[in-house]
Amino acid sequence: MTKEKHSLDLLVIEDNQGDLLLIEDLLHEKIRFPTIKEATCFKDVKRLFEESEPDFDAILLDLTLPDNSGEALLRDVMALAKSTPVIILTGYSDIDFGIKSLSMGISDYLLKEELSATSLYKSIIYSIERKEIYNNLRESEKRYKDLFHLSPEPMWLYDIETLEFLDINDAAIKHYGFSREEFLSMSVLEIEPPEQRKLFEQNHRSKNGGEHSISKGTTIHIKKNGETIKVDLQSNILQFKGKKAVIVLAKDVTDRLNYISEIEEKNMRLQEIAWIQSHVVRAPLARLMGLVYAVNDPATSKVLVSEDEEQQKFYNLILKSAHELDGIIRNIADKADKIKFTNME
Repeated sequence: MTKEKHSLDLLVIEDNQGDLLLIEDLLHEKIRFPTIKEATCFKDVKRLFEESEPDFDAILLDLTLPDNSGEALLRDVMALAKSTPVIILTGYSDIDFGIKSLSMGISDYLLKEELSATSLYKSIIYSIERKEIYNNLRESEKRYKDLFHLSPEPMWLYDIETLEFLDINDAAIKHYGFSREEFLSMSVLEIEPPEQRKLFEQNHRSKNGGEHSISKGTTIHIKKNGETIKVDLQSNILQFKGKKAVIVLAKDVTDRLNYISEIEEKNMRLQEIAWIQSHVVRAPLARLMGLVYAVNDPATSKVLVSEDEEQQKFYNLILKSAHELDGIIRNIADKADKIKFTNME
């Protein structure tokens, strides 16, 4: 006969000495080193948990004690047991109460008259394993909640069918300005600009048809104060409290996109300046250079010296070109002066 190799620490709450001896015999039959703590009334159980923090692997509970019984006893023991699995051992077959007790968190419901070493052993082992899985799930859920609620970026969950908010983190409340109660009474359409709500619904239906659908994109949202912001959204589909939901991470990229737009505008101005320098400035400059060469040419100089009218015409052209060039240079300087680069915080 195979026995459990490891020791199990068990609390048996039973006031009937005959039943208590039977339970202990069944435990020893399947468990090599059971450590059994006995309690014959609820008062002893309460004192045990108040005086120390016992770490039992499982609790075996009879529903009829001298000082407590039935549902009241079950609730009191469950409150003390916390994460420790509780198995009911009773002599009364009450299917309705058995179902209700399971909904209250009981691990198993066994009838004493049907009890055997194998059934008791299996119930204890399965209960311990189920409780461990449940505790792991609770820990996983807690980690998810911590990641969700402590995220520095706005996050929310909404119902995939109704589009109503199901949960919202503190960062979203702070950034958008709505209270938690206000968010939970709204749909996600209400933070969309009116002109893009229809498009959002169309995109929502096309993107969220599958069980798992990851989407990314940039859109515009409206805060409670009416301010519009540009946000980069990442979303995925999951199950939340029995509902198909979408989880969304929203990053405000308004400042970054405005900064990029500002840089692009300044680049256009620089390109305009470069074009002016390479095309507009060269024309009067070329004329000036041509006139200078003409003045310096001995043949031309003799003509200019002898003909005052022609000489004056040369001087006027040179002066006009100089004024044009001066105006162009001033224009370039003005454009360059307007470009003041700023660092993005």
